[in-house]
Amino acid sequence: MVTPKNFSLDELANAFESLPGIGPKTAQRMAIFLLYHDRKAGKKLSSALAVALEKIINCKMCNSFSENDICSLCSDLDRDSTKLCIVETPADQMILEQTNVFRGMYYVLMGKISPLDGVGPKELNFSSIIERVSQKDIKEVILATNFTPEGEATAHAIESIMKGRGLVPPCKISRLAKGVPFGAEIEFTDLGTIAQAVRERKSD
Repeated sequence: MVTPKNFSLDELANAFESLPGIGPKTAQRMAIFLLYHDRKAGKKLSSALAVALEKIINCKMCNSFSENDICSLCSDLDRDSTKLCIVETPADQMILEQTNVFRGMYYVLMGKISPLDGVGPKELNFSSIIERVSQKDIKEVILATNFTPEGEATAHAIESIMKGRGLVPPCKISRLAKGVPFGAEIEFTDLGTIAQAVRERKSD
């Protein structure tokens, strides 16, 4: 029996498959669901994605997602500008914000050191972090990268560069407490554990 070929359907399924955690069968089911069961939702998804791709840029200060040159967090004068928390992704930043225990500033790396993928300090633009710490009144840098081998390597690299530039001291470097288990990603850790890890963060 020959299966009918629908190139547009295949392209849609391939697009879903590019998302993390989505395999071929799940991608195909998602594509068929939108086309067969809920085309209205499909059009809404398409429209929302198009708007987001057009409007969302990177904040010029923290590098996170924003619809303006400077995001709402960086524009908030009530936040503590002496503390800078470095995270891997906007999702990690959102989780930390939900804990309501950190009211400082952020820098979002948009990645992590991964030699196998050709990602190092240059690709993550560590120079922007160094420039920000050098020019601003930052007294503490909190390394909130994930407790994975890549996240630990990223945190170590940032600390080494800052010490090499003579920024430590006067700036203090701290790391989230080990309440977050090794191998865990912040995005998938419960808020209570993250909040405790921020409160009990360690410094050299």
